[in-house]
Amino acid sequence: MINYTTLDELRKAIRDKKDAIASKRDQRIKRNPYYYGRLLNSLKYIVPPGAKVLNIGCGTGYILNRLQPGFGVGVEGSAAHVEIARENYPDYQFFDQELENIQVEGIFDYIVICDIEDIVDVKSLLDSIRKNCGRHTRIVVSYYNYLWQPLVGLAEKMHLRIRQKVHNWFAPSDMENLLVHSDYDLVNTKMLILFPYYIPLISWLLDRFLARLPFFRIFSMSRLAVARVNVPEHQDLSVTIVIPCRNEAGNIQNAVERIPQLGAHTEIIFCDDKSTDGTADNVREMMRKYPEKDIKLVAGPGICKADNVWTGFDKATGDIMLILDADLTVIPEELPYFYEAIAKGRGEFINGSRLVYPMHEEAMRILNICGNKFFSILFSYILDNPVKDTLCGTKVVWREDFEKIKKLRGSWGIKDRWGDYELIFGAAKNHLKIIDLPVHYMERTYGETKMTNRMKNGWIMLRMCMVSLLKIKFH
Repeated sequence: MINYTTLDELRKAIRDKKDAIASKRDQRIKRNPYYYGRLLNSLKYIVPPGAKVLNIGCGTGYILNRLQPGFGVGVEGSAAHVEIARENYPDYQFFDQELENIQVEGIFDYIVICDIEDIVDVKSLLDSIRKNCGRHTRIVVSYYNYLWQPLVGLAEKMHLRIRQKVHNWFAPSDMENLLVHSDYDLVNTKMLILFPYYIPLISWLLDRFLARLPFFRIFSMSRLAVARVNVPEHQDLSVTIVIPCRNEAGNIQNAVERIPQLGAHTEIIFCDDKSTDGTADNVREMMRKYPEKDIKLVAGPGICKADNVWTGFDKATGDIMLILDADLTVIPEELPYFYEAIAKGRGEFINGSRLVYPMHEEAMRILNICGNKFFSILFSYILDNPVKDTLCGTKVVWREDFEKIKKLRGSWGIKDRWGDYELIFGAAKNHLKIIDLPVHYMERTYGETKMTNRMKNGWIMLRMCMVSLLKIKFH
């Protein structure tokens, strides 16, 4: 049986401790600007300015203020801390509440949880903030690496850190379990800060680069877990299928007749990229032949596949947007799997993977397979998320999430002529849940492949990966 009296005594001890150290909190932050600067750098990477932010364990409001929210609410289990926060940052709202039972109204874009080591019942806290979560809400939990417990204790004895009366110490698996049991889904975990004090050049090398490398990242002092709430299956969703095409006249009728009905309504947009073989005429014929199907023809810019796809996305009206290459090497019969994955909330960016099932005859050349496998390993490291096939044309994303990805277009060092990398990097930068979906890959039956100049394209992809290393991994 749980001794609730003991837990209440713990809660009172934590509140008393916080009230006692409130006047020293800002002074401690000023004495170690390097640690808080690194922590804020990582939080700002996740939380953009102008967002609606709920900061739990907000202390004196320092972190909430530095995140520059458009609407900010801070909650702390200490009247003394809240009094200072209200005085220092009158533009935001601050409440003195028990952190295990948050009572704040409204839906927030980001819920940032700090000082989770001082929360007696973490699951109770996670349960209490579900009412503040929408589909797009990201929960960001800052916590210490349990391996640092002896060193933190030593720092407290040497008065390098405020002495604490109670500590929770979590391994990443512990944090994920807590999130899962409260019906959240872990998106990723960021490891940061190998050395919490500033030494010129050395601290920069340790914390920006070494802390992100395999093996060394195990010993990073602080972690940020980014999670999302699990939502019920969405109903009555409309879908836009964008089909980029250039000289694919022989595949148009096949595509129209094989594409299944998805969701409440299916819109099919053919983006004709200045074809010379009558592709556009064939689309118009299908529009006349199948008036019951919502088929549209959009003129592409004739620059590259990426610009053609973006043109189609800009014209899309569906809740969900799906890309299907006009060569039909990914078969239309498998599109319902993509719809199911996103509608049921399994992921927010569904990436087709052609490297699981056996391929049909000569569907992909050996050099392309080797390149895909290489970039799969590199992507998985950069994103801290397994991505098995980086160049499969079939991808699915929410239209409102695409609007966020679109803002990052052109920021990856070099023009992405195919669009796959910009979409994946943009999804990762916006902390969308990315999952792979195995698909069968068939040999095309009409026309010629557009994937030529493989060495040149490989060099472009590698350059984009190098930029993303700095912007995503080593930010």
